Amino acid sequence: MIPPDARRILVVRLSARGDVVLSSPLAGALRCRCPAAHIAWAVEERTADVIRHNPHLDEVIVWERAEWKRLLRTGRWGAFLGAAADFFGALRDRRFEVAIDAQGLLRSGALAFLSGAPVRIGLGSREGSRLLMTKVVKREFFTRRIASADAAFARALGLDTASFRMEIPRGGHELAAVDRIVEEGGLGDGFVAAVPFTTRFYKHWFEDRWSALIRQIRERAGLGVVLLGGPADRAAADRILEGAANGSVDGAPLVDLVGRTTLGEASAVVSRCSALVGVDTGLSHMAHAFGRPAVLIFGSNAPYLDPPTPAARILHSGRDCSPCWGRLTCGGRIDCMDDIPVAEVLAAVRTAVA
Repeated sequence: MIPPDARRILVVRLSARGDVVLSSPLAGALRCRCPAAHIAWAVEERTADVIRHNPHLDEVIVWERAEWKRLLRTGRWGAFLGAAADFFGALRDRRFEVAIDAQGLLRSGALAFLSGAPVRIGLGSREGSRLLMTKVVKREFFTRRIASADAAFARALGLDTASFRMEIPRGGHELAAVDRIVEEGGLGDGFVAAVPFTTRFYKHWFEDRWSALIRQIRERAGLGVVLLGGPADRAAADRILEGAANGSVDGAPLVDLVGRTTLGEASAVVSRCSALVGVDTGLSHMAHAFGRPAVLIFGSNAPYLDPPTPAARILHSGRDCSPCWGRLTCGGRIDCMDDIPVAEVLAAVRTAVA
């Protein structure tokens, strides 16, 4: 499907963070197939840190989507049109021969189309983006296997998926930042990275359970806890931390990094943790790429159910209605998440760090 003499290839996977993590093996598979090609990856600014240091890419092209939206929202049409003209002009100047839309949405398909690449291949293209592709590959999704859609797409492209490995190495400044965090937080004896936050409410575990889990990890496992999240998670983090403080804990530190790191720095924290416990969100999936033990709490969303590594464990209620992918039949109670008690998660975390 990819011309054998292709020398300039563009991969478009703009967001979300977790999906960019799961798509990252495409870079290595393409490099094996086209060792001499110039391979670029187009990504939104809020997810660029995920793929920025991938060793198989020659270039990461960052679309400042948030800035474009701000210009439109404030009525600065001239500035918006200028930014768009500059961005797409520079994209076309690169003269890509193949554009691979690994996201399959209208915005990713439009970017692939406007790159000017004569060969445009889309994964399960939706929202009309199939009309912008020269070839559409049907999306195959197996809920028991990690990155199943991406691996099936790679095979359809003629790529070798025998070693379809996630790769999101960190930069030197990010590793230096985590060194400071570990030293200043007194985390040298090991710590658990807690990742409670994501964009969809139905993927959340309950805040009071996070409070109890954090308290018990520190009391019973004797390990520090680092709480990770973004600026939008600040209010929920404060509630979790307030609940976690209801108890006496001697020695084991609790470090609150919610909204206080870049995405790259947060992922570097994951690379150093003794274990991660989290919901279906980008930072949680990064644990697999770094080979860190992980305990994942899945409910309405269950992107995969078989542990991708021996060090990972997936907790899932197994209800017939789950996964429902947000089409809730429980009146918003999220019964599948309610099925998972603190004791089960704590036991899994203790096994992970043993």
